[in-house]
Amino acid sequence: MGLFDWVFGQFIDVIEWTDDSHDTMVYRFPRHNNEIKYGAKLTVRESQMAVFVNEGVIADVLGPGIYELETKNLPIMTNLQHWDHAFNSPFKAEVYFLNTKRFTDLKWGTKNPIMVRDPEFSMVRLRAFGTYEIRISNPKTFMNEIVGTDNHFTIDEIDDQLTNLIITKFTTVLGESKVPVLDLASNYEKFSEFISEKIAPAFEEYGLELTKILVENISLPEDVEKALDKRTSREVTGDLDKHIQYQTGEALGKDGGGSMGDMVGMGAGIALGQDMANKLSKEKVDKNVAPPLPTRNSTMYHVAMEDKQEGPYDIRTIQKYIAEGTIKPNTLIWTEGQQDWAEAETILGKYFNVTPPPLPKRD
Repeated sequence: MGLFDWVFGQFIDVIEWTDDSHDTMVYRFPRHNNEIKYGAKLTVRESQMAVFVNEGVIADVLGPGIYELETKNLPIMTNLQHWDHAFNSPFKAEVYFLNTKRFTDLKWGTKNPIMVRDPEFSMVRLRAFGTYEIRISNPKTFMNEIVGTDNHFTIDEIDDQLTNLIITKFTTVLGESKVPVLDLASNYEKFSEFISEKIAPAFEEYGLELTKILVENISLPEDVEKALDKRTSREVTGDLDKHIQYQTGEALGKDGGGSMGDMVGMGAGIALGQDMANKLSKEKVDKNVAPPLPTRNSTMYHVAMEDKQEGPYDIRTIQKYIAEGTIKPNTLIWTEGQQDWAEAETILGKYFNVTPPPLPKRD
């Protein structure tokens, strides 16, 4: 490097930053011990902010625009720097460019299941994942709290911390919401808004704005999901006995493909055999039951009870009702061969006048 190159290299007169990456949040302009020329041009583009740091202290924060670096444009810097020689001397300062665009499609998810109480399933373990969006809202806070002196700060350097923050807050919000697990899917949008309101203040402490958080899925453990699938299948099938018979038939109809298939087929065969044995045993018991005794008098009687026709009853049932007092002497009765209803006493008088013989005398 020649002498003139060194001399002119000491004075920087154009300061700008164009970014073709998608993850850079903060970029420090490479000064390399060079001095910024008084009157140099600074270009801050849309979705950018420039932060001047002088001797470790943030001196100025500039929004989008073109600036000429002189005292009238840098009032705070003027107070910090003792510019001699009619302010024509160059000055040394660090310039950081902050990317204020939205950083989208950032992933978050639970590393371990979250234990929550559920009104229907009592206690369940849930996993959740989704995406979120952020942007820098307070450059000074973000520089002081997060970036420090990092010359090239990317989203990856803070992503893990933000994810942990989301999961911690999400666990609390999920527990406080008391929304049943089966109703979470229909409330993802409202649930996302509710979570955003609860988590956003924590991001503000870092100088960041949580612009959006999306819940893509909340899932149960695999074993619980299988149990729900079985329950759903059972509800769709309807009758449980028919469902078991169907599964048994399906298992027997499959070609056994190994020991597991043989065991399934054997179990299904045993179940089917037990079902058939139970049915045959029941039929056998039914066949061993004696039929009712035939009645000697096949005459059947219709009885008028409380203005309603009851019967027909055989004579044994009639005798029982007479003994109980259900059929009284004036109760109307009709049987085949009668022209009209008649009082029970006129037809079945002998059953009303049953008087036991006198007791025998003892010697």
